[in-house]
Amino acid sequence: MEIFLQQIINGLVLGSMYALVALGYTMVYGIIGLINFAHGEVLMVGALTSWTVVTLLAESGMPGWLIMLLSLICAIVICAALNFTIEKAAYRPLRSAPRLAPLITAMGMSLLLQTLAMIIWKPNPKPYPLLLPTDPIPIGGAVISVTQCLILGVTVSVLAALTYLVNRTKLGRAMRATAENPRVAALMGVRPDIVISATFIIGAALAAVAGVMWAANYGTVQHSMGFLPGLKAFTAAVLGGIGNLAGAVVGGVLLGLVEAIGAGYLGELTGGVLGSHYADIFAFVALILVLTLRPQGLLGERVADRA
Repeated sequence: MEIFLQQIINGLVLGSMYALVALGYTMVYGIIGLINFAHGEVLMVGALTSWTVVTLLAESGMPGWLIMLLSLICAIVICAALNFTIEKAAYRPLRSAPRLAPLITAMGMSLLLQTLAMIIWKPNPKPYPLLLPTDPIPIGGAVISVTQCLILGVTVSVLAALTYLVNRTKLGRAMRATAENPRVAALMGVRPDIVISATFIIGAALAAVAGVMWAANYGTVQHSMGFLPGLKAFTAAVLGGIGNLAGAVVGGVLLGLVEAIGAGYLGELTGGVLGSHYADIFAFVALILVLTLRPQGLLGERVADRA
């Protein structure tokens, strides 16, 4: 039971990080119908930016939590500027092009960001310093760290803030109007280009937060670290119903739980043939099953009612 509880905790933490990235995917898709496959690389840039700031401030004598906060702010600023530039330079000119063109562009942008990060930060993995207390917190025979508690708290707070933003603010109403019909929204006084840019900036901020949390939890960063989390977060968004904020979180948490529990018991179930390092297969098996049995996702894509 202790092992099962520990895997549940690990799955919730992992799923929370997937959910943060999946929210960025689902917001962009909900507005312009684009799968931004460079989103995982934005996470990577956020993590490496945070590592750079943490390394520079490591000898300053500042508290670890303050160093992490400053590095997070810098990561959010850099990632927001990067995603704004990507949208304006790479995606906006293709907005009226066939849907395959921006998809291929997104893949190319992903490879470009990986290459630039490899040039700037070098290809070798880098240890991410421990900034928060490492003493484990016991929970019914299992343990959880302060960093993991922070990840869970941040995910809940982000979802609440995004839900309020989309449903209760002027920007949120503009997002919903643009998602339904950009041309009619423009006639009503909404500026679709600004709304789309704001969506990319918010998505980048979420990716930066996820990148810093990922680095703090696993203790290492490198230029290729964003590919697999980005791909799994996309799977989570599809699993929950891409275009649905709550669906992205549900999909991320479920995917993290399935992956963690599967990794914990995969060896026993297969008689030692498959070990925990095969845990990645669960994400893609889940994607295949969802696309086959329920293509709209568990909660379904949220479609606006039309009069």
